[in-house]
Amino acid sequence: MYEMRQVRDKVQKIAAPTTYFDPKFNAHAMKVLPGEYIVTDRDVMLVTVLGSCVSACIRDPLAGVGGMNHFMLPDLENGGAANESARYGSYAMEMLINELLKRGAARSRLECKVFGGGAVLAGFTHSNVGKRNGQFVLRYLATEGLSVAAQDLYDTCPRRVHYFPLTGRAQVKRLPSANDTEVLASESLYRHKLAESPTAGSVELF
Repeated sequence: MYEMRQVRDKVQKIAAPTTYFDPKFNAHAMKVLPGEYIVTDRDVMLVTVLGSCVSACIRDPLAGVGGMNHFMLPDLENGGAANESARYGSYAMEMLINELLKRGAARSRLECKVFGGGAVLAGFTHSNVGKRNGQFVLRYLATEGLSVAAQDLYDTCPRRVHYFPLTGRAQVKRLPSANDTEVLASESLYRHKLAESPTAGSVELF
């Protein structure tokens, strides 16, 4: 079974993720889009494309449950309290970890891998949001006492992440251009939606 939630502006919705079969990996896959997270105990591959956004991939190998989130901003721009929206890293991390714990995961067994935070969106260079996202997720995990098993953060490249929550296998493809249309379309669309709202390790590069 899987749990996917998209949380925005204090309204929580449960929806079915985009699923498909990936012949290259010979695996059933689920896409994790900006502002979403998925937790599952199924033998599936979680896939996301990251520019300035960051994804945390966390699992409990003993409980056989794992998940991925995808957030665009570390927290409120004014440094205020965590906003109840998965666009913000503080809330996205809290929701992902809490859902894992609900599924039987133990905090002491959590294995964490983090990806993204590239400087790819011109409109966000003034605030260096990719770097801030990367720094945020590392600081958050350290504060929670959770170690980072693997990471691929920063740089100027977009990334496509393939994560297998039951085994912990993670593969990262660094995309060839910061103008990658898939990344820019996804993050620019999500950034537009936000504007309308009030508010190294065992990683394979291929």
